[in-house]
Amino acid sequence: MDPESVSGSGESRLKWYKTTLCLAYQSLGVVYGDLSTSPIYVYTSTFSGRLSLHEEDDEILGVLSLVFWTLTLIPLFKYIIFVLGADDNGEGGTFALYSLLCRRAKLGLLTASCVPDDDSCAQDPGPSVEDTRTSSLLKEFFDKHQSSRILLLLAVLLGTSMVIGDGILTPSMSVLSAVYGIKVKAASLHENYTVLIASAILVGLFALQHVGTHKVGFLFAPILLAWLLCISGVGMYNIVHWNPDIVNALSPYYAYKFFQKTGKDGWTSLGGIVLCVTGAEAMFADLGHFSHLSIRIAFTAVVYPCLILAYMGEAAYLSKHKQDLQRSFYKAIPGLAVITVMFVTTCLMFLIIIMVWKRNVLAAVAFVVVFGSVEFLYFSACIAKVHNGAWLPLVFSLVLMSVMGIWYYGTLKKHSYEIHNRVSLETLLRLGLNNGVNRIPGIVLIYSNVVTGVPPMFAHFVTNFPTFHQILMFVTIQTLTVPNVLPHQRYLISRIGPPEFRIYRCIVRLGYKDARQDAHSFESNLIDSLVNILSCPGDDFIDGEETTVDQLQQSNPVVDGITVRHENGNGLNRRTVRFRGGINIEELKDLARAREAGVAYMMGNVGVVASDASSYWKKFVIDIVYGFLRQNCRRPSTALGVPHTSLIEVGMVYRV
Repeated sequence: MDPESVSGSGESRLKWYKTTLCLAYQSLGVVYGDLSTSPIYVYTSTFSGRLSLHEEDDEILGVLSLVFWTLTLIPLFKYIIFVLGADDNGEGGTFALYSLLCRRAKLGLLTASCVPDDDSCAQDPGPSVEDTRTSSLLKEFFDKHQSSRILLLLAVLLGTSMVIGDGILTPSMSVLSAVYGIKVKAASLHENYTVLIASAILVGLFALQHVGTHKVGFLFAPILLAWLLCISGVGMYNIVHWNPDIVNALSPYYAYKFFQKTGKDGWTSLGGIVLCVTGAEAMFADLGHFSHLSIRIAFTAVVYPCLILAYMGEAAYLSKHKQDLQRSFYKAIPGLAVITVMFVTTCLMFLIIIMVWKRNVLAAVAFVVVFGSVEFLYFSACIAKVHNGAWLPLVFSLVLMSVMGIWYYGTLKKHSYEIHNRVSLETLLRLGLNNGVNRIPGIVLIYSNVVTGVPPMFAHFVTNFPTFHQILMFVTIQTLTVPNVLPHQRYLISRIGPPEFRIYRCIVRLGYKDARQDAHSFESNLIDSLVNILSCPGDDFIDGEETTVDQLQQSNPVVDGITVRHENGNGLNRRTVRFRGGINIEELKDLARAREAGVAYMMGNVGVVASDASSYWKKFVIDIVYGFLRQNCRRPSTALGVPHTSLIEVGMVYRV
């Protein structure tokens, strides 16, 4: 519920407050798990390396000062204040930032003329702001240099891969570190049992994921809340009992003094200190499950003060018990993935501030200098420790990035082949009229990625089997760079050729968060939408200049929530038609009869191989890696829930 939508009544306001506080409570169990358990291993990891030679009060105070300012600058200032405001219609994460840049600044690999206006389909397209001189110059640069768009996509894939890599390691690290605390009271417990207990807990945690965010949040929120209250209470006790002067460490002077005294050893220890912000990216990545205000309330009112008290209390205790600095069997991996994701977010925010928010370049530079310099310092320390264990998340991330990149490359080549080898509509119309192609009762939905013309696989089918159904509908599903598409803008329906041909095209536009319908529901909605158009009274023609189909997607009239186009044979339009009932009685009758006869689904079972002239590297990528990925992914018919008895698969091999 948005505060702007709340009416002035006290009841509505009270309901909004309750909803926000409920979401803030749930976010404790979903968003802040990693961040809240980091005190378990930050100090032991920081003092496990060369810093073990520096275990005086100044070093302990310096580490606490660095932890305090790191938590203040990155989670509190950067994410809570700035980054949460860069959401994509309520969605967060690296891809949300990228989708904003693709939609608002047209920085995707496809040019603006090749894709529909995704922003017009957004639930909240955002205010229209004029380009600044800097944003215009950046757009010109990205338009001129295609390689810059590729590098931007690679940076996004790297950040996303790092999040996944971190998600592989962080749960095991947190749970294992927590379980190891049992040995403080049960010293005789064998290490193998702690690993077994941690494994059982991890299996249980992942088994609960399927119940959904709502239930997981309510289940773990009281546990996290109790944990935070306990560690903050213990922290306050330690501060008062052992060293009240520890509060002086909140001054940045002690951080400066720390580096002055420890030198290079202090720099290498940053790989342990950065673990205090493990999970901070989740505040933005999990935004879609909650709201800006609920995330901010939970962090500023509960998580942040509790963590500061916990770290201060632990430092106060360690200042009087320096022998306990090394009491840990688990040397935390300096989690490199964490700081890399944050650094990628900072770089993307530089572009967001200039090209989406249209702010002055000095504001973007200040953001990068303040937050980027801190993150780069930690990043350099983590890189220096790659050989000590940080290589593991790096390898995970590079493998995932390679898989995503190769899948995208192979899919792009397949789409490119279909576009360049599509059959003109004139050819299809000639087949339908002059060459004796039989028309059998029923409707066939022909799925493809081609938005104009005829896909190669259908031409291949007609050439070898010159029969198709009475009603033809070419269906293309487009996933846009918006979380959700407004219902009345979901379907683009057009008639291909004269009415008597009974050939239509439907482009279904979905957001990346829209749930896919099952085949039966989708079929019913699609046909009902076509019936509604044909049933409207009257007939209205709008003459216009010759325009491409891509341009028409942004300017077509809308009737009852359905956009209608009229295509001629060469894929160009000389007039846009809003066709309504009256003259379409026969079409309605044919559609009803065809619907009773049944609906079939036609899809291509397409293999992609590299051409003989391709390089060995391309053959390896396409024939082996992409081929393996394609064979092990879900088939399109399975993903769309198409019934096997109604499926027609057309086998083809594309040489790219």
